[in-house]
Amino acid sequence: MRRTKLDKIDRQILSDLQDDGRMTNVELARRAGISAPPCLRRVRALEEAGFVRGYHADVNGEMLGYGVTVFAFVGLVSQAESDLVAFEERVQEWPLVRECHMLQGETDFLLKIVAKDLESYNRFLTQELTAAANVSHVKSALGIRNSKRSFGVPIDVDVEDDFHEEEEEIEQ
Repeated sequence: MRRTKLDKIDRQILSDLQDDGRMTNVELARRAGISAPPCLRRVRALEEAGFVRGYHADVNGEMLGYGVTVFAFVGLVSQAESDLVAFEERVQEWPLVRECHMLQGETDFLLKIVAKDLESYNRFLTQELTAAANVSHVKSALGIRNSKRSFGVPIDVDVEDDFHEEEEEIEQ
């Protein structure tokens, strides 16, 4: 992937898309202060460069019956790279696991798991997670409520990156 130097317009586009991925190109261009055709070219360039990985709907899990969120701290028997990768690949097969983060410290992985109820989580825990190869222990923390949910990363529109190896200006 070629690195791209982001200017203020690119950052504004990324910020607006992150807030509302369904925003029309015309509205996106208006907010960025450019016309629609160069805005669309910039969006495509940002997608191709990997800054935009996809567009997703924020689905209300509770309305679909997923009333339980659990954070599972998973320790493995072995931390050899092949064993870490094998666990990560296994996690991809579990639809209840919505996020998987490898951690540094005494816990190897943090999993965000959603379930319809505690019974279905316990079934997943005993039949899938603790039964998986190389898992030595799991500590679970039940989520009570979520008071903040922000997607993506904070984008400072007024600051340009200066860390890029190859710089390519995105066409205005």
